Amino acid sequence: MLNEQESVLTVLQQKLGLNPEAAKVLVVGLGSTGLSVARFLKNIGLQFAIVDSRNKPPGSDRMIEEMPDVAVFTGGFDQAAFDVATHLVVSPGVSLDELSIQKAMQAGCRVLSDIDLFACATDKPVVAITGSNGKSTVTTLLGEMARQAGIDVGVGGNLGVPALELLQHPASMYVLELSSFQLERTSVLEPVAATVLNISDDHLDRHRSLERYAAEKQRIFNGHGCMVLNLDDPRVMAMREAGRTVRTFSVQQKADYYWDQKQNMLMAGDEAVIAAAELALQGLHNSANVLAAIALADAVGFEREPMRQALRRFQGLPHRMQKVAEVNGVQWINDSKATNVGACVAALKGFDRNVVLIAGGDAKGADLSALTPAVTEHCKAVIVMGKDGALIADAVSDDIPRYTAEHMNEAVKMAHNVAKKGDVVLLSPACASLDQYKNYSQRGDKFARAVKQQVQSI
Repeated sequence: MLNEQESVLTVLQQKLGLNPEAAKVLVVGLGSTGLSVARFLKNIGLQFAIVDSRNKPPGSDRMIEEMPDVAVFTGGFDQAAFDVATHLVVSPGVSLDELSIQKAMQAGCRVLSDIDLFACATDKPVVAITGSNGKSTVTTLLGEMARQAGIDVGVGGNLGVPALELLQHPASMYVLELSSFQLERTSVLEPVAATVLNISDDHLDRHRSLERYAAEKQRIFNGHGCMVLNLDDPRVMAMREAGRTVRTFSVQQKADYYWDQKQNMLMAGDEAVIAAAELALQGLHNSANVLAAIALADAVGFEREPMRQALRRFQGLPHRMQKVAEVNGVQWINDSKATNVGACVAALKGFDRNVVLIAGGDAKGADLSALTPAVTEHCKAVIVMGKDGALIADAVSDDIPRYTAEHMNEAVKMAHNVAKKGDVVLLSPACASLDQYKNYSQRGDKFARAVKQQVQSI
C-alpha cells in the first residue's frame, strides 16, 4: 500500500469519490474477491455491507469469523441495501445487468471493481494482461521472469491471489491477469505496460456481442503506458492509439517481436532472443505467448539472461496443453482450460499430425463455425459431449467422423478405439465446463484419471 492509510483514503476520495464520512459501500458478491474487498475496506475504515444472491456463498464463514459486525445479506439481492449505497464494488462473477445494480446505477450509485481499489492503494508499477486465451500463461511467465531477475513481484488478479490480497506483502511491481468482467467495471488503473493477447468469441452470454466484449478488453490500455499488441489479430490491432508507445508481436509475419520460421528463433527486432526449441513451452500459440511476455518484459526493463532462464524452465500451467500420457505411440493431451473456440483452434494448429479431438460443454453463445477449418485440417475424428456437444458436431465437416459421449470415461474409451500410433488425443473443449463439472480443473482431472484407467487396462 501507499505509505500512510491517510494517503490511501485521500486517493480513494480523489479518484473514486469515496469520502470516509459519507461513502456507504455495498460489496456485491462474496467469494475470494468479495472477501479481499471486505478486508481492504475494513482496514482503511470505510463503511460497507455485503450482499450475495446465494444462500451460503464461498467465504461466508470466514467473513463472519473475521468481521462479525459487518452486515451480510444473503439469499438474494436485498433492494434496501442497494438503495442506501453510494458505491457498489461488484465482483467479477456478478453481471452488471442485474436489476438491482441497474436501479442503483440509475440513481447515481458508482460501480467500482477491486482493481480500482487496488490501483488507488499502490504507487508501484503494474503490468496488466488480458485476452481470450493465454493470459494466465503470460501472467505467470512474466512473474517468473521478474523473480529470475531478482525483482520482488506480486502476481495475481483474475489468476490465483486477488489483487487486493497482494498488497499484504510488499512488492516493487505487480503483474495482474485481468478478465473482461473485471475490466468492464474498472476505470482508474493505468498500467505501465499492458497487452490484449487476442480476441475470440467468449463470454457472449454476458457481453452479448463480440464488439462489446472487445471494448471491455480494450479498457486495459487506460492511461499512457506501453501497448503490446498482437499483429496477427485485427481486432487487437484496431485498439492501437495514436501517440502511444506500441510494441507488436507475431508468429505469422515480421513485427517488433516475431517468430523467424527459417531460423526457428524468437526475435526482438534484429536480435535473436531464444531458439523456439529451447522453450519448455511448446506449440505455436505458446510461441505467441512467449513473444508477448518478452515484449512486456522489455517494456519494464528486464535483462535478457533472466528472461532466457525463465523461458527454459517454465513448463506451463495445469490443464493447458498438459501431456497426460503417451502409450503405443499415442499422445494424450489435457487442454481443459480451452474454454472457448479460439483456444481450441490455437491448440489444434499446434499439431501437424492426426488429432482425435474431445470437445463440448457450454459454448456460452459463441459462433462454433470458426472450429470448422481447424478441425478439417488437423482432426481425424471428433468426440463431443456436454450441453452444446451436438452444436459442435453440426459445425464439423461431414468428412470428419463424429461420435457422441455421455461422460468423460466414455469419451476416453471412444478415443482409445479411434486413435492409432502417431495420433494425438486432445481434450480441448472449446466450451466452459459448468454444465457437467465444477470448473475446467475438475474436467481436466476427470480426463487425466480416465486416461490413466484406460492405459492400465491396455
